[in-house]
Amino acid sequence: MVDHIQVATPTGTFDGLAAGPEDGRQVLFLHGFPESAQQWEYQLGALGANGLRAVAFDQRGYSPGVRPPDVADYKVDELVADVLAVADALGWTKFDLVGHDWGAAVAWHAAAQHADRVRTLAAVSVPHPAAFATALREDPEQQTMSRYMQTFQGKQAEKQLLADNAKALRQMYDRKPPPSRIEDYVQRFAEEGALTAALNWYRAMKFNPPCGPVAVPTLYVWSTEDTALGSTGAFGTAKHVTGPYRFEMLEDVSHWVPEEAPEQLSALLLEHFAEHP
Repeated sequence: MVDHIQVATPTGTFDGLAAGPEDGRQVLFLHGFPESAQQWEYQLGALGANGLRAVAFDQRGYSPGVRPPDVADYKVDELVADVLAVADALGWTKFDLVGHDWGAAVAWHAAAQHADRVRTLAAVSVPHPAAFATALREDPEQQTMSRYMQTFQGKQAEKQLLADNAKALRQMYDRKPPPSRIEDYVQRFAEEGALTAALNWYRAMKFNPPCGPVAVPTLYVWSTEDTALGSTGAFGTAKHVTGPYRFEMLEDVSHWVPEEAPEQLSALLLEHFAEHP
């Protein structure tokens, strides 16, 4: 049973989803682009059924109650602060952190900066930011894969993605999430200001500091058919984790891991938490 919740913080009110008993082990999920907390629906249910308290929230720009106008409001330090603010509002002193895509990038930074709060980290798809930076600098394949970022940072990105009944936006999902889920995402981004806020995460990248090493127990899940993130960053991530580290490679799975391989990912998460109580 997954419930809709709202989390009030000093910055504003975030929309979210929650499952599991209130007194269960506390796990916070961060979604990516172009999705929402809904992408974690299966994992929330699986963890909740196993007695954990799992919460996913629509992050800054995705929650209508937290949609500031300036690009600088979407730098990673602000996004990490939101993670702690939501945890504080939930009454969580220490918690496990799970992120996919942009949510994984935020989770890496949060775990590196706040090992006193983050019990364990599980990053899906996106490697450690330092490993990704190296890949972007040295690997021609990753350079080609990442060209879309320049498009997303451009002034015409919203118009390009939403033109012709959001044809370009719909194509991004590669028909991996359920059709009804894709339709919900598209409708969300069609709301005034919503897509601009989400794209501002890309436009604010110039403000983001380097990410330090991660000392907390870490699970990194990468899939071989990811068209945005190549193997160089994936295999280079181990150099930037000083704590216990587990790397799982999913064969024949695309970028949309939580929705394409929901049972497999949920099992990996439960194993990860069991290994690091």
